[in-house]
Amino acid sequence: MSLTRRHATRLLLSAAAGAALPAIPSGSPLLAAPAETPVRGGTLNWVFFPEPQAIIAINTTSGTGQTIGSKINERLLRYATDMTPLPNLATEWAISPVGLRYRFALRRGVTWHDGRPFTAADVAFSLLRLREAHPRGRITFANVADVRTPDPHSVEIVLSRPAPFLISAFAGAESPIVPRHIYEAIRPEASASLAQTIGTGPFVLKEWVPGSHLLFERNPHYWDEGKPCLDRIVMRIITDPGARAAAFEAGEVDLGGNPVPLADLARLRALPKLVVDTTTYAYSGPQTQLFFNLDTGVLQDLRVRRAVAHAIDLKALLAAVYFGHGAVSPTPVSVVHPTFHDSSLGSVPFDVKRAEALLDEAGHRRGPGGTRFPLRLTLNPFLEGRYGDFIRQALTRIGIAVDFQRLDLATYLTRVYRDRAFDVTIGSLSNTFDPTIGVQRA
Repeated sequence: MSLTRRHATRLLLSAAAGAALPAIPSGSPLLAAPAETPVRGGTLNWVFFPEPQAIIAINTTSGTGQTIGSKINERLLRYATDMTPLPNLATEWAISPVGLRYRFALRRGVTWHDGRPFTAADVAFSLLRLREAHPRGRITFANVADVRTPDPHSVEIVLSRPAPFLISAFAGAESPIVPRHIYEAIRPEASASLAQTIGTGPFVLKEWVPGSHLLFERNPHYWDEGKPCLDRIVMRIITDPGARAAAFEAGEVDLGGNPVPLADLARLRALPKLVVDTTTYAYSGPQTQLFFNLDTGVLQDLRVRRAVAHAIDLKALLAAVYFGHGAVSPTPVSVVHPTFHDSSLGSVPFDVKRAEALLDEAGHRRGPGGTRFPLRLTLNPFLEGRYGDFIRQALTRIGIAVDFQRLDLATYLTRVYRDRAFDVTIGSLSNTFDPTIGVQRA
């Protein structure tokens, strides 16, 4: 990552939209710096939200871990936008004809931030820790029977049965490589301390002030000579969307992912020093979806769930909530995966009368005040509040009383994923690099 002589502030916009039952993808854009000679030195001011809950994605699928950690802990492979694998910590690789052995030759002369040498033992430890502790890694690496280290610069993964998706699983946001000599003393479910957060990557995490900022400094011993070009990155935590937009307008920040309300985009796009990037990166295959808690009695009836689907006008949602930045996907498989996505399937039609009839058939007729039953609605705080407002209005129209609960990220994760104290939630999940992993997990 570098600043260029034509320094333009860049807003990385997830082209996000959502749906009930049918899924709608959100983009996971790449930073594509202008093709000019990089400028050495300087500080990149990166705006981020919400408050990070994790730094390294060795045991979490948290978006904060995926975004932040890859600056510190690297990957065996990196990937082109068409998913072609490219060298990183691994310089060469081969897969056996029947797909049961993966062999990697590791880059030599790489050191951890504390000066210790990077070896095959670190890779073997990391892959096995991912299989044990990472929510998605338990699926990704389920077929891994053994990880062998014939020498300090060679790794062989032995599978119990083929996993064709595995060659795409070695990105830093998905499968970071961590130092064995640090993490073997850390419980699989625990996070590393600031002092323990070291990697082989281009930046070293020097400071984390909750609610304020994270400071990354250039790794002077980085293996890729001459990189990074930047001296440091300051990640500023700004939770208020209006304040983020103001920071861009004032030139106080240089980069952000989904940083501003979509309603502000037209105005900000017109500013000459701002660049809006809506590139969708297939590695993430993101989807924004409406999820039902089937522990909730009324939602166990398929007719009720179908009624909810019919009550939501997806095209209107796309226009009103996401200002057209997205696409309706009628299946859980994202449209960014053309190999897997079936474009012939249609989404559930918007039909309020059909929704009303289904609820009547299910025995939930309108009572006093026109209400049939209540539902608790939660929203992933990464998403815009307008999404929840739109869903609430749609369901109120068919007699469902919606309690829209706006929660911070920690409370949301606890209430939805641990306690299951919700009825319907609007979440942003990913197909990842292959729907075999993402959809199965979902």
